Amino acid sequence: MPYAKPTLTALRQQVAQDIAATVPGGDGLLRFSNLGVMSAAQAAMAYGHYDYIDFVATQATPWTATGEFLQGWGAMKGVYIKPAAVASGTATFPGQVNKTLPAGTLINRGDGQQYAVTSDGAVGSSGTVTVPIAAVADPAGLVGAVGNTPAGTLLSLAQSVPGIQASGSAATALTGGADLEDDEAYRARVLAAYQSTPQGGAQNDYITWALSVPGVTRAWCAPNGFGAGTVVVYVMLDGAESANGGFPVGSNGVSQFDQGPGGAPRGVVATGDQLVVANAIAPLQPVTALVYVVAPIAQSVPFTIKGVPLASQAAVSLAIAGVFFQYGKPGGTIPLQLLWSAIATVSGVSDFIVVSPAGSDIASPVGNLPVLGTITWQ
Repeated sequence: MPYAKPTLTALRQQVAQDIAATVPGGDGLLRFSNLGVMSAAQAAMAYGHYDYIDFVATQATPWTATGEFLQGWGAMKGVYIKPAAVASGTATFPGQVNKTLPAGTLINRGDGQQYAVTSDGAVGSSGTVTVPIAAVADPAGLVGAVGNTPAGTLLSLAQSVPGIQASGSAATALTGGADLEDDEAYRARVLAAYQSTPQGGAQNDYITWALSVPGVTRAWCAPNGFGAGTVVVYVMLDGAESANGGFPVGSNGVSQFDQGPGGAPRGVVATGDQLVVANAIAPLQPVTALVYVVAPIAQSVPFTIKGVPLASQAAVSLAIAGVFFQYGKPGGTIPLQLLWSAIATVSGVSDFIVVSPAGSDIASPVGNLPVLGTITWQ
């Protein structure tokens, strides 16, 4: 059983009893006596020592370690915390033919988020210029997901550029932004590294490689998913792409660095989030594997539930969504029993019936990931 750390009050009482037992005659622990003050100080110092030992015990295992100590445990297995990453993509601005939009030009989004042009671009015969841009990095290195932006979002130049109109838009989705990984998400990857040994291309290795990419929160591997010799890696970015339900923004495909004879890519090259993950896996994968990084297809699952009080309906929705998050996987099955159990644990729910889905577990077609649809309350 765990060791019970004594309270400060208990330590004071113990020290007082020891002094009283060893000082003959009289009361050595009067309110303002020297022995009374010393006993209180001694108990406080002992309590501080217990606190420090408790802290050392917490950091002594990756299961409970925090901060730099957890990162130290991870480093021993080659697992490092995922830093914040900035979003990038392209933006288009109208202008006069042959006028240049220089690198370093700052661009504003409507909410104040700034981007910087990363390479010069000249206005072509179409009267527009398309340039690569990247979000301005957070000086503290903590956030980055805020820079993700859908294609078509209105943008404006933060400073005037001769021959270039101030108003433009995102030509492609700005993707790849991710916040600094938190301790709990990092701990899960560290523990997984201790529990499974890398095997140079086993199924779990692809999952580990994908989860090491900033922003990726869930990943699954389907061997031979697109035929012999192929590996399909499904990924989700639940935080970085929360505006898109956590699904990657981009197109499915292989890494631009996965090249065959003549230097041509061996498959259709991915874009957006899928390309970021594919490029991260490319130098780690076996040379013979053709790896496709794919966004799962959202499989909306509607519910009809009877008997849940109005005050508990929001919590029930979160409970069901949590089951989908934890147990859902492309092409997998979620037992209805798990959903019933999750609903039953919600405070205020004492008697309910899941009218639909009913009868059989929730099965997903290949490549489909179940997500919570509309709930009809009865």
